[in-house]
This record gives sequence, structure tokens and C-alpha cells, in this order.
Amino acid sequence: MKRLIVSMTVAVLGLTLVSLAAGPQLGGRPAEDWIARLERPERVAGLKVDEIISKLGLKPGLVVADIGAGAGVFSWPLARAVAPGKVYAVEVDQRFIDHLQQRITAQQLTNVHPVLGKFEDPTIPEKVDLAFFHDVLHHVDKRPAYLQKVASYVKPAGRIAVIELDATRPDASHRDEKDLQVTREELDTWMKAAGLRKLEEIPLSEEKWFVIYGKSAEK
Repeated sequence: MKRLIVSMTVAVLGLTLVSLAAGPQLGGRPAEDWIARLERPERVAGLKVDEIISKLGLKPGLVVADIGAGAGVFSWPLARAVAPGKVYAVEVDQRFIDHLQQRITAQQLTNVHPVLGKFEDPTIPEKVDLAFFHDVLHHVDKRPAYLQKVASYVKPAGRIAVIELDATRPDASHRDEKDLQVTREELDTWMKAAGLRKLEEIPLSEEKWFVIYGKSAEK
């Protein structure tokens, strides 16, 4: 009986630790599930990757952080656009990092560097010209504080680009999950607090909005 109680206690403790670890990432799921979902050919085909990359106005030699890189769908074209510059593919789950490294080796992309970040800090190794969020910010728990931290890694003339689902649409995927919604107005407020101003809002689709911010001359 004592062994059973001990085993049950350890199991409950293990579940608690898993829950605590997963807590800061809203709407989380196992990395393997995310990878299979993110790399679906029909999903990738509908992302307008080439259009988004062209709108970013990237140049060779720039340094980019792909925040919440996931399976690397945007990391690879970003890397090709800035080569011989660098792309830091930031993720908070080691299983994503392992997957990214495997794909990097297979594609022989020497300018993509996976980074195991923290929920509260992307831990980017150097200042970047662009921090890029695609369909990621709504998964971040403490968004204002996280954006403040991201801004600290952006060069004085650097930018932050955010693409998000429009949660106000009646058919939005997270319309009934308030914790998984980010509005343009909220983002403007958080970015202003982080010392950034809106540079451009780019038409993308009815389902998503695309905004680019730059560092303000004064906070």
C-alpha cells in the first residue's frame, strides 16, 4: 500500500510539473502534434509565404529572429532571403529544436541557428534587424513583458513584424477563447510601451492582419 501511495504521489507530482512547464504557452500541445500540423502541405500552401517574405523588404546580410519558429516553415525562406545573413529560429521546446536541426542538416542551410528560448525571454544571441512573429503572439502568456524583452534584442533601426489571426471575425478559430486573442489595438499599446511605433499595416487576407513596427525616436 505504501508503495502504491508513493507511486501515485510521484505520478501526480509529474503531471503537476508538466502542467507548470506548459502553462506559460497558451493553447499548447505536444511538439509532435504541432510539427505534423504546421507542415501539412495544404496549410503551407495557404500561408502566402513568398508574398510575406517579399513584403518584409529583406536584404542580404541582415539578422532575423523567427520567434516561435515551430517546424521552420518561415525560417527557411527567411534564411534564403538574407543569406549570407543569419536567422535565429527561436523555440521553447527542445523537440522543436531537434526537428529544426534535422531539417537544417537535410537542406544544408548553414545560416539558420536554432535557439532554445524561455517563455519570458527569447534569449537571442545578438541584436537583430527583424523579429518576426507569424501566428505566434496569441500563444504567449505575458505579451506586454515579452514584447518588451524582444524589443531589447532589436537594433536601433530594426523592426518587429507581427502576423495574427483576426479574432474579431465571426468564423475566427479562437473567437470563443479570449486568452488566445490579440487585437491590433492591444498590440499598438504594447508596442508603444516597448518603444516602438507602427510603420506599416500590410493587407494580407481577410483572416489575418500584418503589421510592422520600428523603434521610436523617443520612448
